[in-house]
Amino acid sequence: MLEISGALAQSNPITYPQTRRTDQIDDYHGTKVADPYRWLEDDRSAETEAWVKAQNAVTFGYLEQIPYRKQLENRLEQIINYPRYSAPGRKGEWFYFYKNDGLQNQSVLYRQKGLDGKPDVVIDPNKLAADGTTRLTSFSLSKDGRYAAYALSKAGSDWQEIFVMDMQTLQTLPDKLEWVKFTGAAWQGDGFYYSRYDKPAAGQELSSKNEFMKVYFHRKGTPQTQDQLIYEDKAHPLRYFFPQTTEDERFLILNISEGTDGSEIWYKDAQSGDKEFKRLFEGFKYNYSVIDNVGDALLVYHNNGAPNYKVSKVLPKTGAISDLIPEKPEKLDEAHTAGGKLFVNYLKDVTSRIYVYDLNGRLENEVKLPGLGTVSGFGGERDDKFVFYTFTSFTFPATIYRYDIATQKTTLFRAPEVTFRPDDYETKQVFFNSKDGTRVPMFLTYRKGLKLDGSNPTMLYGYGGFNISLTPGFSALLIPFLEQGGIYASMNLRGGSEYGETWHEQGMKLKKQNVFDDCIAAAEYLIAQKYTSPQKLALRGGSNGGLLVGAVINQRPDLFQVAIPQVGVMDMLRFHKFTVGWGWVSDYGSSDNPEEFKAIYQYSPIHNIRQGINYPATMITTADHDDRVVPAHSFKYAATLQEKYKGPNPVLIRIETNSGHGASNTKKNIETMADIYAFMLWNMGVKSLK
Repeated sequence: MLEISGALAQSNPITYPQTRRTDQIDDYHGTKVADPYRWLEDDRSAETEAWVKAQNAVTFGYLEQIPYRKQLENRLEQIINYPRYSAPGRKGEWFYFYKNDGLQNQSVLYRQKGLDGKPDVVIDPNKLAADGTTRLTSFSLSKDGRYAAYALSKAGSDWQEIFVMDMQTLQTLPDKLEWVKFTGAAWQGDGFYYSRYDKPAAGQELSSKNEFMKVYFHRKGTPQTQDQLIYEDKAHPLRYFFPQTTEDERFLILNISEGTDGSEIWYKDAQSGDKEFKRLFEGFKYNYSVIDNVGDALLVYHNNGAPNYKVSKVLPKTGAISDLIPEKPEKLDEAHTAGGKLFVNYLKDVTSRIYVYDLNGRLENEVKLPGLGTVSGFGGERDDKFVFYTFTSFTFPATIYRYDIATQKTTLFRAPEVTFRPDDYETKQVFFNSKDGTRVPMFLTYRKGLKLDGSNPTMLYGYGGFNISLTPGFSALLIPFLEQGGIYASMNLRGGSEYGETWHEQGMKLKKQNVFDDCIAAAEYLIAQKYTSPQKLALRGGSNGGLLVGAVINQRPDLFQVAIPQVGVMDMLRFHKFTVGWGWVSDYGSSDNPEEFKAIYQYSPIHNIRQGINYPATMITTADHDDRVVPAHSFKYAATLQEKYKGPNPVLIRIETNSGHGASNTKKNIETMADIYAFMLWNMGVKSLK
């Protein structure tokens, strides 16, 4: 229980639940490694469930004593309560889009006939579960728009079920496809291709290793038991298979990968009557992605011989390949086709630049954007006359624009009606040097008129992995923190793709320490420039970013007052043994490899917690249905940190129910952020809100 005398104080002792230790020891290439909390990996056992209940009792007991916790939750609820739309997508005469009225737990899918038509509800996920935790994860229309395949996920799990809807009646048909994960529906004729796994053992649905993915074809109106097996690979259990079809449904593309980096492409050409798949690109050294076809040719986005990526035209019959859009100094981040054009998104110092090319690779024009920020959209069908895109930045709420292809003109389509003043805040991009001299960018967002006196509460956020870029984007949930004089600092660490494959490779495998060095340098920069001080600095990250937090506070606990590792990969020796963790070996390496084990073991968060040092106030977050980074990572990390750290700062774990790798609904997202801000500010010495 939590011992409280009067007002909550940081010096109050916390009595943590007792966590049973075992004498489990593993041998890694001659190195003996203790794993005393291995039993917490069984997240469905009665003992683990009792431990979770006891830990949550301590955590929520602590949080409930923070006087402004509810005030923060109310402000978050108030600030996010405005209508939020997605950009529309056209199919025939219908336009489809998502809308959230403000506080709806899930966004609702609508459609309307023409841009001036009356919106009709297609799917409202809020009606599918009493607690609002069933999500609509994908929606794919057949070529003629007559039918749609849509996928639902329950309680935040990566597992999905696919259903089929008749778009004339908006009635869901009897079709139901189970044990589906990490796939869409690639339509061809009267059915679609999808990937699935075999049914896992009872009780192990959220933790067992996912192996032997298979590709099936489902014909509309038939049971799943009749689905046709299209592709399997019995020799390689740890591979992903992603089917896709070109817009004209001529080519069936099979994207194969062994993890999050590197791919291989196979194809079937319906026009040639191919019975078997043929290999287009051998894997897994480079990343390849088919954009679409132009007649006999495929347009391929890839980084073979181009670390910053390029687009090539490939003739599958002959294997002839030619560059359509050559590599540039900037990262080519995305490429889409619509209306007979190629829309290409480049990243220049982590902000979008959009260029339009014809299908022969001739540059036609640049699309003028509202400012420096992030763009999404521009995809569409071949006969589109216009497309939509969304622009956002840290102080620019997501705004939808319409681009006319013939006139090359952009017009505002839909601006958000927010209840606060984004103009009160500003964003500044700064650059700092890492330990090895590498120049690293970071965005700082704060209220205008900020004083550089070292007293500003600052939340340092990073990811640094898996070729993922942290580009500027608006979140209303940041505003309550900024209103308290806070600074939000978003780091663009190595391991991401902000500067192409070279940037990614500098943060992979044996070079992962570069990511942590970048983060440490960012913290040192903020302190040296008097944006903040160690007493006012929090480090936060999720998933691979949770690993970042755990590793960095082991190495430099003196830089931070607060640490928030969320759904983190904390046991680097065993991550590949659960669900799809094996897919991360391409980025992290594996403890099964002697050289990679040595590198991983030096930074693995659980294995480098030391006694006798003062750790920041730490609140770990995870969820019971996280079947991507299983909660055992956070459970074992919390138990180890509580065991070894004897200082005055709290070490808490907040375990959400009916939620997954991300918040499963709006309500849970608000509650989690309120608790993070309350914990953060309270441990920075903030006694009341402004």
